[in-house]
Amino acid sequence: MLTQLGRLAVRARYLIIAGWAVIALLGGVFGGSVYDRAQSVDSLRPDAESTLLQKRLDRMSPEGELVLAVITGRDFFSVDLADSASRVMFEIRAIPGVAEVTDAYTSGSYKISADRKSSLVIVELRPELSEPEALAVADQVAAKLHTINAPEVLVGGELLAKRSFGDQAIKDAAIGESIALVVLCLALITILGGLIAGSLPLAAALATIASTLLILTGLAGAMPVSEYAVNVVTILGIGLAVDYSLLIVSRFQQERAADQQAALPELLARTLSTSGRAVLVSGLAVGTALTGLFVFADPLLSAMALGGALVVCLATLAGLTLVPALIAVAHRRIPAGNRVWRSADRRKPALLTRLATFAQRRPAKVALAVTAGLLVLSAPLLSANLANSDARSLPESSEARRVHEIVEKEFSAGQVEPITVVVDAQQNSLQPLIQKMRALHGATDVDVESELTAESTVIEITPAGTASGQQAQQLVREIRALDPKVKAAGPAAELVDAKDSTADRLPIALAVIILATGLLLFALTRSVVIPLKALCMNILTLLATLGVLVAIFQWGWGASLFGFKPWGALDVTTPLLLFVFIFGLSMDYEVFLLARIKEEWDKRTSDSHEANDRAVLAGITATGPVITTAALAIGIVFLGFALGELVAVKEIGIGMTIAVLLDVTVVRGLLLPAVMSLLGRVNWWRPAFRLGRAVPQKAAQ
Repeated sequence: MLTQLGRLAVRARYLIIAGWAVIALLGGVFGGSVYDRAQSVDSLRPDAESTLLQKRLDRMSPEGELVLAVITGRDFFSVDLADSASRVMFEIRAIPGVAEVTDAYTSGSYKISADRKSSLVIVELRPELSEPEALAVADQVAAKLHTINAPEVLVGGELLAKRSFGDQAIKDAAIGESIALVVLCLALITILGGLIAGSLPLAAALATIASTLLILTGLAGAMPVSEYAVNVVTILGIGLAVDYSLLIVSRFQQERAADQQAALPELLARTLSTSGRAVLVSGLAVGTALTGLFVFADPLLSAMALGGALVVCLATLAGLTLVPALIAVAHRRIPAGNRVWRSADRRKPALLTRLATFAQRRPAKVALAVTAGLLVLSAPLLSANLANSDARSLPESSEARRVHEIVEKEFSAGQVEPITVVVDAQQNSLQPLIQKMRALHGATDVDVESELTAESTVIEITPAGTASGQQAQQLVREIRALDPKVKAAGPAAELVDAKDSTADRLPIALAVIILATGLLLFALTRSVVIPLKALCMNILTLLATLGVLVAIFQWGWGASLFGFKPWGALDVTTPLLLFVFIFGLSMDYEVFLLARIKEEWDKRTSDSHEANDRAVLAGITATGPVITTAALAIGIVFLGFALGELVAVKEIGIGMTIAVLLDVTVVRGLLLPAVMSLLGRVNWWRPAFRLGRAVPQKAAQ
């Protein structure tokens, strides 16, 4: 099928290019509206206990969104400041949609900082407002607050911080994409040796992104589309499209160099029958990894999985159709080789060839040293603190973040948001249970609020430490263990539910991803051992990357270098997203290498240990330069997003850059050839039963 597709790409090249051009044009015109139609998506399953309980509390005792403001930079008792602030507070109370205003000037809240140069204003909006209506009222409130005659008025709160997250995510995506495309364009032109050749991968990337955004725009009318899905589309779209394009172009150059008399249709047929198969298997592997996110039934992860699955499908389709068609049109302008790939033919071998040769000379020592090194890098993961991102993960200059930090420092006075507990029983029957709650370690205060209904009682328990810290999380677990009728909500309960949901569904997701990718690698290599080895290597890459991220983003190592202020945790979704991205992209390079190694192995007449080593080295020598180039290209993409200001996006960008660096050099260059050399002909073992005996692959053929 792929062979015929290669010939079809020559015959219908202009039709294929025109079709993609029309789709890309529509995506460029209409796809951009997805940025306006994208919305915030909950990061917790709708059936989680804390979510259900919070909805119940909102129905029984609805509370509106809060807008927080800090008036700072001037003595609180200044007469003109007091007059200005008082006038504005009464004007805010008159705004339709405002339920209550609590301030130190007109309501006597006494929320004043110790140095008397800051005061806190809390504006509660009406609970019946929808989110868009609440944001509109919040904007009116913010505009009024900014008219106060004070050196600085900062306005924030959860509602505005949530919107800032979305806006910053889209801004980071736009900046990251622009930087990545410009730098990538220059790099590809230099590496591929010409403007036309360098433009082919970029054309595929742009077509992939534009078409995916067009589909997401259509979906936004029928279902919520997350702002973060746009980031996923941009990162994966550029990275995968460039990877697949480079693989196809490099193989076409090799086929043309090997047989200069062959006709163009035959050259592209051979190209797609080999590298096209690798692209197809890689696309299926990456798509399967992303599909595994749906298992978690998390709205945010599902939104990212949807965007990612779409872009993988389209990147694969572009690699198998658009890129061959572009090659068919511009093949005379594509150099016979390029500066990176030509190095494989010179006396000085390419980087991966040198690393593989070194590893094969001393496989046991290299395998042990690399494995130990990756485990050392993963050690910080043992102290990882996962938490839901709040305003602290916004840029330091963000108004919402500054309000959050000032409120925590100046106005919390040791107060911590309590754990809200609901017990379906009357208050007069709960004294023994309440005493048990007071005796729990980490419970600093237990306050019986009210009877929610005739048969339900609300209790607020203040935890030690922070509202969602480790002590608060443990307290939630102990509270829930007291009695099946006890339900808990609040920041700590939400985090506990998120972690428990992930832990419960992680084995299923792992089984889906590992089984599917294992079967794909078996179909590619006809080996049982190689897929198992590949899965173990991918897990090592993931663990090492996450360990480094803990050191950077939680401990703050190198935070100033990367331009952010650490907030003491990783976002709870980061490990899952990186697992999928790293697993998928590691499989990408694994497929590129193994497909060529399998070709070389099949050419050998012997199945000896030496033949295995020669096949591995020949495969790495043939594909190493293009993998190095692809890694450089995708590294540029990820670094572009690492320059973003949203810490959650920065975590993904830096994490993927680290993963690609480790995977292409240490894992593919050293560990893979070392392990394959140690295993020898066992690499190619598969159960081919004959008379009750399992035999090696070559013997079974």
